[in-house]
Amino acid sequence: MFEKILIANRGEIAVRVMETARRLGVATVAVYSDADARALHVASADEAVRIGPAPAAESYLDGARIIAAAKERGAEAIHPGYGFLSENPDFAEAVEAAGLIFIGPSPKAIRAMGLKDAAKRLMEKAGVPVVPGYHGEAQELVVLAGKAREIGYPVLIKARAGGGGKGMRRVDEPEAFAEALAAAKREAKAAFGDGRVLVERLIAKPRHIEVQVFGDRHGNVVHLYERDCSAQRRHQKVIEEAPAPGMTNAMRTAMTDAAVKAARAIGYSGAGTIEFIVDASKGLRPDRFWFMEMNTRLQVEHPVTEMTTGVDLVEWQLRVAAGEALPRTQSEIALTGHAVEARIYAEDAARGFLPATGTLHHLRFPASAAGASLRVDTGVREGDAISPHYDPMIAKLVVHAGDRAGALSALAAALEETEIAGSTVNTAFLARLARDEAFASGDVDTGLIERRQEALTRTAEPDAGAIAEAALAASGAAHRPETCEPFEAITGYGHFHPPVHPSTIHYGERVMAYAITGLGDGRFAVQIKGPEGTEETVILTAGASTRLASWPGHVTLFDGANSHTFRLHDPLALAEEAAVGGDSLRAPMPGLVKMVRAAAKKPVKKGQPLLVLEAMKMEHTIAAPHDGIIAEIAAEGTQVNDGAVLVRFEE
Repeated sequence: MFEKILIANRGEIAVRVMETARRLGVATVAVYSDADARALHVASADEAVRIGPAPAAESYLDGARIIAAAKERGAEAIHPGYGFLSENPDFAEAVEAAGLIFIGPSPKAIRAMGLKDAAKRLMEKAGVPVVPGYHGEAQELVVLAGKAREIGYPVLIKARAGGGGKGMRRVDEPEAFAEALAAAKREAKAAFGDGRVLVERLIAKPRHIEVQVFGDRHGNVVHLYERDCSAQRRHQKVIEEAPAPGMTNAMRTAMTDAAVKAARAIGYSGAGTIEFIVDASKGLRPDRFWFMEMNTRLQVEHPVTEMTTGVDLVEWQLRVAAGEALPRTQSEIALTGHAVEARIYAEDAARGFLPATGTLHHLRFPASAAGASLRVDTGVREGDAISPHYDPMIAKLVVHAGDRAGALSALAAALEETEIAGSTVNTAFLARLARDEAFASGDVDTGLIERRQEALTRTAEPDAGAIAEAALAASGAAHRPETCEPFEAITGYGHFHPPVHPSTIHYGERVMAYAITGLGDGRFAVQIKGPEGTEETVILTAGASTRLASWPGHVTLFDGANSHTFRLHDPLALAEEAAVGGDSLRAPMPGLVKMVRAAAKKPVKKGQPLLVLEAMKMEHTIAAPHDGIIAEIAAEGTQVNDGAVLVRFEE
C-alpha cells in the first residue's frame, strides 16, 4: 500500500478519497486554486499545495503543475477523482513518465473509451450492442444532417468527448438540426476542448442503467451490479439508485455480462462504469439495451454501489493501483437492500435548473434517517462560497434501506430536514421527486422530470405565518434583550399605548409592509399588509421558530424541504435598482456573454434570442420578454456577475 498520495481534485470527491486513505494509514496531499484556499478538502488533507488561480484551466487542469506538486511533496501516486483530468490519457501518461502511479486505468484504456464514437466501434467488434447511429469522423453539416435523415427523427446530437449532458441536443425535425448542431459543438468545445459530435437514434422511452465494473492487473474483472440513473434534468443525473427498479434476473445477467465483456476487451484495470441506454417502452428486456459509453473513473454516484455491496470502491482503487489483486471474486459480491442518492445543487429548479452561486451562510444536514442508514458526502462547510468556476454541487445525500419504498421515504425525510441558506438550492425539487407517485412506482425514464417539471419545480409561496416570522426575525424583536433598559426591546416603554415597529420586507419582487406590536411575555402581534389594502395579524412568540436562519440582509425560513428567503429593507439597494430602470434583463447567474444576436437601436420581437450566456460550461439563451427596441446590450466576451444588466430596452 502507498505511504502518501496526492488527490488531483477538489470538493466532495477529494474529501471522500481522503477519508478512505486516512483509514488505511495513507497520507494525503491536496491541491487547491486561489478560490479554494480555505476549502474543506484543503483542511482535510495532511498537506496542501497551491496550483494556480481560480479558473480550472489554470489550476485543476494544469497537469504539469499537479505532477510537480506530487513530486515535491513525495507522493507516490495521484488519484484523479472524477471530472477535470480523471479521463485524460495524456495526463495519465505524464504521471507514469514522472515515475508516479496513476490511480486509475492505463492510458491506453482511457484513450480507447474516451471518445464515444471510437468506443462504440470497439464495442461492436467485441459483440456488445450499441445504439444505432453515426459514429464516424465526418463533421460537416451536410454529412451529419444526411445521417440524421437516414437514422430518422427524433435524433440526439452528442459530444464525442466528456459527459454530464454537455454538448448534447435533442432534434425533432430537420429544420432545427443546423442550429442544434452549432450549439452542441460550441458547448462541447467549451467543456471538453473537442467540438466533434456523433448522431444517434433517440430511444422512445429511455432509461439510463449503468454497471459498475472493476479490474486488476492480474486479469481479473468483476461487476458490482447496476445503478439506475434515469432521473435526469438537462441530461444530468439528480437521483441515482441501486439496484435498478424492475430489474429482472435475465436482464441483469445480460447487462452485467456485456459490461464485463466490454471491460475485458480493453484489458481494463481499476474502477469503471459501463453505461447503457435501455428502451423501457415494453419493460426491461435483455434485447432492448445498448452500450452508450464507458466512464474510465469513479462515478459521482458510487456511494449507492458501496452501500448495497459493502465494498469501499476507493480502497479497491488504491489496492489495485498498488498492484494487489481484487479483494473479492464475483461470487463473493452480494447485493443487499436498496440505496438512493440525491445530488443537492446550488440551482434554481423553478427557472429551468439555472446554476446558482452564493455564500452558504447556514448549512445543516440531518444526523440520521429513520429506518435507514444515512450518508452525507460533501466538500463544503458553513461559510463557504459556491463560485461560478466549478460544478455547483453542494452535497450528496445517500440512504440505504431494506427496500426501495423505505429508501425513498427516508431520502425525502432527510431532504426535508436539510437546511441551506445563502444560495438557491434544489432540495424541495428533490424531495418532491422522491415522493412522486410515478417515480415511486418505478415507472421512470430520462424524460420523467421534463414531463412533470411544472409539478416538481413549482415554487411554494410563504403564508402569512411565514411572512410574520420573517418580519419578527428581521426586526430583531425575536431576540430577548440582555438588559432591562426600556429601549432594548419592542416590548419596552410605550406612553399610553404599546410601541409599534413598522417596516417593510421583500420576497422576490414583492414588497410587504408590516407593523409589530409588543404584547409582553415575549409575545408579538405582527400585522401584515397585503395587496389591495388587505391586512392580516399573526400572534407569535419570540424564538418559537426553530427552523430559521438570519444572515446579512436576509432571513430564511425552512418549511420541510421548502425554504423562503426574505430580503430586509435596504434603501441603498432600492435606489440602485431605480437608477438602472425596470425595463431591463439581468444575468440569472454569473457567466460569459458567449454570443450576441441583437444590436442596440434595433427592434426585437417577443421570444427572439438576444444573447447566449455561458455559465458552468452550459449555454443559456436569453430571449426578449416582449416586443421593443434595445437601448443597450452587453458586448460579446463580457464576463458578468449574477444580476448584472445584460439588456436594457428603450422606454
